[in-house]
Amino acid sequence: MQSSLIGKIEKAKRYAQETDRITFSELSVNFRGENNNYITEYRDGKWHCSCHFFSSWDLCSHTMALERILGSMLPDQARTTQFELTS
Repeated sequence: MQSSLIGKIEKAKRYAQETDRITFSELSVNFRGENNNYITEYRDGKWHCSCHFFSSWDLCSHTMALERILGSMLPDQARTTQFELTS
């Protein structure tokens, strides 16, 4: 393996541990819920989800799960959960 590629692999490992280097500006995922599959997105500075609960509350278990998973990689305005999530 070329030494330049080895260096890039090592840098990638370090970056993967330093998640504060990454901030999402847009994100779209297919979220497999217990009852159905949903499109859950962060775009235009707001969360969006195709589930019925989100249309009434502007948050849902899918957006809250992504907030928890992505943590510091989200911009401040994407961290909308008003309460502390327990482990």
